[in-house]
Amino acid sequence: MLDAFENSEEKHLAVLGGGAAGFFAAISAKTHDPKVRVTLFEKTSKVLAKVKVSGGGRCNVTNGNHDISSLVEAYPRGGKQLKSIFYTFGTEDTFQWFENRGVDLKTEADGRVFPVSDDSQTIMDCLIDETKKLGISIQYNKGVNKLQPLDDKWAVHFSKPASTEIFDYVIVATGGSPKASGLDWLKNTGHQIQPPVPSLFTFNLPKDPITQLMGLSVESVQVKIKGEGILTKGPLLITHWGFSGPAVLVASSKGARILAARDYQFEIEINWLHESNTALLFDELQHLIEHYPQKTVSNVKGFPLPQRLWQFLLVKSGIPLDKRWNEVGKKKTRQLIELLTHDTYRVSGKTTFKEEFVTCGGVDLKSIELKTLESKTAKGLFFAGEVLDIDAITGGYNFQAAWSTGFIAGKLGN
Repeated sequence: MLDAFENSEEKHLAVLGGGAAGFFAAISAKTHDPKVRVTLFEKTSKVLAKVKVSGGGRCNVTNGNHDISSLVEAYPRGGKQLKSIFYTFGTEDTFQWFENRGVDLKTEADGRVFPVSDDSQTIMDCLIDETKKLGISIQYNKGVNKLQPLDDKWAVHFSKPASTEIFDYVIVATGGSPKASGLDWLKNTGHQIQPPVPSLFTFNLPKDPITQLMGLSVESVQVKIKGEGILTKGPLLITHWGFSGPAVLVASSKGARILAARDYQFEIEINWLHESNTALLFDELQHLIEHYPQKTVSNVKGFPLPQRLWQFLLVKSGIPLDKRWNEVGKKKTRQLIELLTHDTYRVSGKTTFKEEFVTCGGVDLKSIELKTLESKTAKGLFFAGEVLDIDAITGGYNFQAAWSTGFIAGKLGN
């Protein structure tokens, strides 16, 4: 087989991984050099699995933020390195790429971008149709267990059934791994691997009474991980196991390595009112009391919080629900304000989204030439997507990193 390749002018590229980055890398390679023969290998029987489930089945394609300087701030790991890559292929380019292929996109109020169809199948069909149009071969159930340099080519060793094929170039886009052992096969290529840990997860609050409010969402809160200087803002969802929602997921992303080192045992502080000026809040509540002195505290809310949460916090602060506002007193009022702005919970454990699992960790960026995403130690070997030590907060940023790195890797150093 090697002799056949040596006698042929045609170059053969193996793209390992049938996810977002793998597809985009394969398409990019064939678009930039129509003469290269591209084969995409997927270890399972299905491709684009994360694309299918992303955004609740709608596919959060990218984010509407086109300002690269602020865009990179969404990446706790890899943001600085992505800056030059985004100038080559950024969020605006993603918009144009899909819309040029008949996929209309929309930007929602929070900046997330979805297909107008609200169906991830639209994105999947676009990518699959593009590979067919370009003549890219897709092979299923082809997992890789070893890469071996062979002169100026690469031997790719597949498992189940065992086989070996020779390629001129290889792009590794196999995604993140929940365990370090899942990346062991890359170590023999001379790359340092940053141990993977979960990057987007929810906070477990075993037996905490607030879980009785499961299903309740609060539009905007502040979440602080105590002792770590991590503060996030956004919607919060109360679940039967604890806290979820963007404010929590962003906090988990920013604190991924720190929280893993603490075995997911830590305290968080929630400001339910999104306002830290307690004197101002106290005055607002005093104004309410002056207007509704005979009303019960449970019926007339001091602040725009969901009714069930308001009553829960009243009880937590020691104020009976049938108490009248003029009976509360200034001391209890100040205690209520303190609770509303510094409500503390003990987190014990995490819950990850298995289908949308995101990790931090992977191939260390120091061993990669960032302009091309080619290995510094192994010529002809490129990387794209989550297999790299790049990850982002929730909001379409992880897919954008996949599109961008796939596009760059697919240029094969040109």
